Amino acid sequence: MPASRTLRSAAQLIEHGLAPPEQLAALDAVARRYAVALPPALAALIDQHDPNDPIARQFVPAAAELDTRPEELSDPIGDDAHSPVAGIVHRYPDRVLLKLTHVCAVYCRFCFRREMVGPDKPNVLSPEALAAALDYVRTHQDIWEVILTGGDPLVLSARRLRETMKALEAIDHVKVVRIHTRVPIADPARITPELVRAIKIKGKATYVALHVNHARELSLEARGAIARMADAGIPLLAQTVLLAGVNDNAETLGCLMRCLVECRIKPYYLHHGDLAPGTSHLRTDIATGQALMREIHGRWSGLCQPTYVLDIPGGHGKSPIGPNYLESKDEAYSVEDFNGRRHAYPPRA
Repeated sequence: MPASRTLRSAAQLIEHGLAPPEQLAALDAVARRYAVALPPALAALIDQHDPNDPIARQFVPAAAELDTRPEELSDPIGDDAHSPVAGIVHRYPDRVLLKLTHVCAVYCRFCFRREMVGPDKPNVLSPEALAAALDYVRTHQDIWEVILTGGDPLVLSARRLRETMKALEAIDHVKVVRIHTRVPIADPARITPELVRAIKIKGKATYVALHVNHARELSLEARGAIARMADAGIPLLAQTVLLAGVNDNAETLGCLMRCLVECRIKPYYLHHGDLAPGTSHLRTDIATGQALMREIHGRWSGLCQPTYVLDIPGGHGKSPIGPNYLESKDEAYSVEDFNGRRHAYPPRA
């Protein structure tokens, strides 16, 4: 039975054939700990006859989420250590995160903020907290970029988004506003012309970074929402999380990257899975990610190459962890090409 509303409980998932009835108790336990929301647009993409469906694996809760490993952390990338005021994370010198809401259109089963988001958390920053966050941005002249995140900022109304964007427009030293979102994938109908107008502001570059992990997420409706932003002149980037059983082979990953570029989206980051609680069944090892990056290097266009990164636990930021193609010895170099052959640089006479 197709879903006509967002599914938010184990019973609703079972009713719509997206989880087996015998898992009701286990999935209820997962839902009590971590938020569940599966909107109709994504539910419709799930192949109910495939027990390993890559869309279901990302969004339908699993009993494995109750298994927490010793190395997993409630705040795996260290947001709290770099939050000087509510709603702000200031980890890097020239940019801040501004977390407007803790609500998402869909809750990913691997989310690194899974302990912080959900309908039982504060819905949006209070007017007082938002004012204090904007004051922080105003008084720190080194902030060149503000990244709206959450939760998902595009679950907010066009009016509320417009007010925040106008406030940022008035801050001279802020030159770039980046919006991180899954809404064009999870609820494409929300990307209306009014919302697109609300996130464009004069004198600043507005970027939208979409979270997409599998080519099947780019439905016709999602592509339409993406086109509405691209046609309005908004540059689009993509962030992808490397996930076991979802995109951890070269064909699947390469297909996703090509589909993104065809949609006028530049692949930006391929994230190694964070050490969020109950997500070990979805993480790969770093060697797998490096091998995948080697496979897509040279095989697919340079436009299709994301940077493979690890967010270092404890709040130390992202570092690239892709394969190394360069070796040095005695002031000379050996460089590996995309076929795996090595070459001296400078070339020997």
